[in-house]
Amino acid sequence: MRKRVGTLCITMTLLLCTTGCGSPSEAADQTIRFSWWGGESRHQATVQAVNAFESKHPGVQILTEYGAWNGWEDAAAAALYAGNEPDVMQVNQNWLRDYQSDESGFLDLSAYSSIIDLSQYDPDVLEMCTVDGQLRCIPISETGRVFFWNQSTFDAAGIPVPDSYAALCQAGQVFREKLGDAYYPLALGWYDRMLFAVYLLQCKYGREWVKDGVLQYSEDEIAEALEMIAQLEQAHVIPPLKQIAGGGADSFDKDENWITGKYAGIYEWDSSAGKFIDSLDGDQILTVGDYFTDLGPGHGGLTKMAQGFAISKHTAQPELCAELIAFLVSDSEAVRLLGTERGIPLNHGAYEICSQAGLLGDISADAYQRMNDWIGFRIDPDFEHASLKGTGGIYEDVFTGLSYGEYSVSQAAERLCAGIQAALAGETP
Repeated sequence: MRKRVGTLCITMTLLLCTTGCGSPSEAADQTIRFSWWGGESRHQATVQAVNAFESKHPGVQILTEYGAWNGWEDAAAAALYAGNEPDVMQVNQNWLRDYQSDESGFLDLSAYSSIIDLSQYDPDVLEMCTVDGQLRCIPISETGRVFFWNQSTFDAAGIPVPDSYAALCQAGQVFREKLGDAYYPLALGWYDRMLFAVYLLQCKYGREWVKDGVLQYSEDEIAEALEMIAQLEQAHVIPPLKQIAGGGADSFDKDENWITGKYAGIYEWDSSAGKFIDSLDGDQILTVGDYFTDLGPGHGGLTKMAQGFAISKHTAQPELCAELIAFLVSDSEAVRLLGTERGIPLNHGAYEICSQAGLLGDISADAYQRMNDWIGFRIDPDFEHASLKGTGGIYEDVFTGLSYGEYSVSQAAERLCAGIQAALAGETP
């Protein structure tokens, strides 16, 4: 049976009240707002952890604001621009640069090291969250893309889950013949395709995507990856983006084609395993796949900070916000409640708590281990720049245009290169 909890629609002011809902003006000295995005399992676990914090802090009220990722960054950006963002925010790595100014953005959390124990993090981990010498968030976990396969659907097709790129390509025809036109071995949205293109290129050439602010791949090389993705569509390996959009879901865990096993694979963040397992109907089995070694000698893919917890510059209660963050990342009760919903904890103490509680033996831990053992590259600060990843940005434009037949491969490659180089130069694409 598929598990469900209610999630809320986000507004451009990011006022999404759920548990403990009330006016922020009521008992303002003991009330803070806390926002995050994610799937239903993350929402449930985080609300429970917040309730635990409130029970240990009588008189404190945490107004929780949460929803799905789709449209979340746009709403958060609008709130930050308007100055009415929540006090504590789950953030992405690019937000630390993109939404910071003298008047708005996030506090330097190194000033609250007496509350948040920074010694529980490796220096290079904290460096991911440090911009212009300021620690702008506390990192929760590190994540990278892995393959998740619906073992039940592949069993129905009579073939094993793909362990090579060649096997993936061959699976498309088998699915069509054995299961019908509605079944695909792999589903990739437009941003998934961007990350998959980088994976393909790094496996073949073994180079960083961007180094010292410079794109390391030529337009012709990028065209090679785009051609491979176009061929996957033609070979019935991945559904066209028009078909995915026709499903009406804003993410695959809400797409009936995924839920019922028609889309039998995804290339997703290892930290997102929980919501994809919970969304499957019946007794379908989800497994973590291997990276493909027949693409070349490189270990392709990008890791990044999965999410971080940041404090708004506008908060009236920075110490209380820091106490909430410290509780979420290190308190034994909160850590057990949250488990691996946001990935494998980077906090050393939290990792030990999860290990002793037996919380690191699930599919999320398996996915993290495979990712950690394979991927040799970290994401560059501008990879998720709003002009590239945002709604209507370069990535969506290029991969939608290519799938819809509006761009040729060469046109798409030219457009993608120009957009990336403009973002790296701080220009408008």
